[in-house]
Amino acid sequence: MTTMATPAAVPARADASRRTGAPVGYDFRRPIQLSREHSRILQLSFDGFARQATQVFTSALRTVCSVSMASIDQLTYSEYVDSLDATTYMTLCTVDPMPGRGVLEVPLPAVMSCVDHMLGGPGSDTQPLRPLTEIETGVISGVIARLFSEMRYSLAGLVPIEPEIVGTEYSPQFAQAAGAADVMVVVSLELRIGQRAHRLTVCLPFSGLHPHLTAAAAPAPVSERERAQRDRAAALLRERFTTVPVDVTVRLRPTPVAPEVLAALVPGGVVRLGHPASAPLDVVVDGTTFAHASAGARGPRLAALIVGEPEETA
Repeated sequence: MTTMATPAAVPARADASRRTGAPVGYDFRRPIQLSREHSRILQLSFDGFARQATQVFTSALRTVCSVSMASIDQLTYSEYVDSLDATTYMTLCTVDPMPGRGVLEVPLPAVMSCVDHMLGGPGSDTQPLRPLTEIETGVISGVIARLFSEMRYSLAGLVPIEPEIVGTEYSPQFAQAAGAADVMVVVSLELRIGQRAHRLTVCLPFSGLHPHLTAAAAPAPVSERERAQRDRAAALLRERFTTVPVDVTVRLRPTPVAPEVLAALVPGGVVRLGHPASAPLDVVVDGTTFAHASAGARGPRLAALIVGEPEETA
């Protein structure tokens, strides 16, 4: 009996495969479109975002914080939603000029700990899991705005987005950032406040990122000096090719012969050839006839005089 994995198990299974090297079944209903080169480009951008986010949290909370890259995955929006906690802090934003919306998700325990630190508290590990009050929302909104600003700066080399916050949602099931089957790029980061680690995620539409990733992965335009070097190399290559020796065969046209004729051949026997006496010989290289010639001699050696292609007669 075959067991189907739930969508929420897909990211965890992929992470386990990367750690253990175990094979993972390929889902033909969702072909992988995020290439290794594209993942590398995103990783470089979000490594910079992680460094800037570390400074944002450390300066705002006035305690030791760190943000580091964890993984980059391609998921459908429904799989991303299923991978989140039932209650979390999701900030929805536009990502112009890309179509669709993006999501910055911070777990509620991390948000409550941040608010506790910013209001002068110890930021204990035990925090209430409830929607934020108006005052708490005002306190954390400044940190979220700074994070979006740093994201814009980190992705500027890939796509010049202008994120604008359009809403906040606590239940992932009610956050309508994309269609359930829409493919998204999910970047997971580890936010560590003191000794406790939290999983922070950024979700962006794959359809909007893909053209920019393709352009970023394309070869960079070359300078005039590099173009001149390539032209010289191409000219030298063409020149060298003209001096490479090749085997040339001058032959008669093929003549089909029955097996019994070959079996009856004896010394002094004559085989009638299908090559007309007035027809030129074929000049052949690697099985391809590219010229015609007539037989002759030049000094003590046989020679072939290149002639025009014979006209076909009925």
